[in-house]
Amino acid sequence: MAKDFVKIFDTTLRDGEQVPGCKLNTSQKLVIAKRLDDLGVDVIEAGFPVSSPGDFKSVVEISKIIKNASVCGLSRAVKNDIKVAAEALEYAKNPRIHTGIGTSDSHIKHKFKSSRDKIIEIGFEAVKYAKTFVNDVEFYAEDAGRTDNDFLAKVCEKMIEAGATVLNIPDTTGYCLPEEYGQKIKYLVDNVKNIEKATISCHCHNDLGLATANSIAGIINGARQIECTINGIGERAGNTSLEEVVMIMRQHPALNLDTNINSKLLFDTSNLVSDGMGMPVQPNKAIVGANAFAHSSGIHQDGVIKNRETYEIINPLDVGVNESAIILTARSGRAALAYRAKKIGFNLSKDELDLVYPEFLKFADVNKEVTDENIPEIIKKSI
Repeated sequence: MAKDFVKIFDTTLRDGEQVPGCKLNTSQKLVIAKRLDDLGVDVIEAGFPVSSPGDFKSVVEISKIIKNASVCGLSRAVKNDIKVAAEALEYAKNPRIHTGIGTSDSHIKHKFKSSRDKIIEIGFEAVKYAKTFVNDVEFYAEDAGRTDNDFLAKVCEKMIEAGATVLNIPDTTGYCLPEEYGQKIKYLVDNVKNIEKATISCHCHNDLGLATANSIAGIINGARQIECTINGIGERAGNTSLEEVVMIMRQHPALNLDTNINSKLLFDTSNLVSDGMGMPVQPNKAIVGANAFAHSSGIHQDGVIKNRETYEIINPLDVGVNESAIILTARSGRAALAYRAKKIGFNLSKDELDLVYPEFLKFADVNKEVTDENIPEIIKKSI
């Protein structure tokens, strides 16, 4: 059976750049945007054009160089925002305007001091106005995660009527549980008139560490776009991690879902974004962290040396990592020591290994890690 494809909407250059201290200049954004296009993302959210002259310029310049992906500009449901976004996207081969408004009772009451009917009216007019500039208009129902499902369905129905091609259902505060978010998407699929005319999109935040799980629950229940960032960067605790959702779909064929992402570029792209933004990737980060394919426990090392799949569900080559790392520590066994010694030219016999291993443990107990430079010294002391 043919796989369904889930579009990857990358917002590294918009939501990701909202992280304090991660501001990029236009030239840096162009480098990352080009890489995202090469990576195979379907939509690049290039910025929020009305927010500053710099953001406007970046969206213009990104629009000029992107060959494959749609280029998207964010706006509020404000006419001037939408007009400025359209101007910034003038050179885009496939332009998209992303406009919307808060739909939860909390946003309606406290942020807008408005009513449900008025919010629908504002959103409807914003989408209609955006459609006068571009064919591809995405509507975001901010704080959809805490929006009553029945009202959310009414919002979505009206935005489709106005011409929205994509309906973004953000868990803006990262509040939802995966089952709850999945059921929200299913409710929209089952209850919104003409839902087949629009793509449902997941935009999940990671405040409770559930952004990836919620996005996967969303696509299982009918969403066909995921909004995410490289390394999961973004406001507060971050956004859904692009590399995680892509590899979850690849590693679970039963989902019958895939993306257009060239996964072999994931590790390099992660480093590119990390270096450009000065935002280190935590070592234990899934897929792209320094320790994602590193093994220091003797039991694990022995298993991986015998057959990589005993402790690795992803081939590191598939995400652009050259090989698994066998890290020598005081928890490493004889198999790991022999393996690393052989890689630098010392083919130790069993008897030699028995002599070298106690000396190795003495050294390892004092030092956090045993490097290739230390191994010859340890062997020389032992034999």
